[in-house]
Amino acid sequence: MSKISQEILLQRAEKEFLEGKFESALRAYGLILKDYPALDEAKVGAYLSDLGMESEEEAQALFDYYQMIKGEKKNAAEIIDSLIDSLDMTKESIYELLSAPVEEQVEYGDGIRYNDFLALVKSRGSFKKTFEDIMFSTKVVITDKDEFIDFVTKLADEGFDEMALGYLDATASLFGNDQDVLALYNVVQGMKK
Repeated sequence: MSKISQEILLQRAEKEFLEGKFESALRAYGLILKDYPALDEAKVGAYLSDLGMESEEEAQALFDYYQMIKGEKKNAAEIIDSLIDSLDMTKESIYELLSAPVEEQVEYGDGIRYNDFLALVKSRGSFKKTFEDIMFSTKVVITDKDEFIDFVTKLADEGFDEMALGYLDATASLFGNDQDVLALYNVVQGMKK
């Protein structure tokens, strides 16, 4: 196979993936890997196609993230592989939380209560790592102003400035002219400098 046909095969596999035909995409990426076993783009495509059969939303989010970083970072495939491994570990941790006694269970569908998220952060030792692991798969459910302020402050502290501002902008109307919440804009802007 020539370089052109490799690119054409990658485009076809990507098209299958983007159309949500994850089984076909997995086969297409597998055929590419047969001839090019070290091709990172095909490896990532195969990982994400496999993930897509289980969770389309997670696979699409990671695919978009990969497309964004692959030109900037030489280790983009390793980052995606690490995120997939982390997703698996996080799902196990969340399952353990859900298996807790009834009074401790998370009651919020696809989300995790902020207190449970903080317990996960404590057990893993890093807010940033824990948040990165769940941000594509699980919602953090915040139930009051104090949790919101803590969450946004921690996002800004860990370098998620744009995301913190996004949360502030999206929820500003909920809190009206609450001075504690409005002060968060200064906190986040201060972290950006």
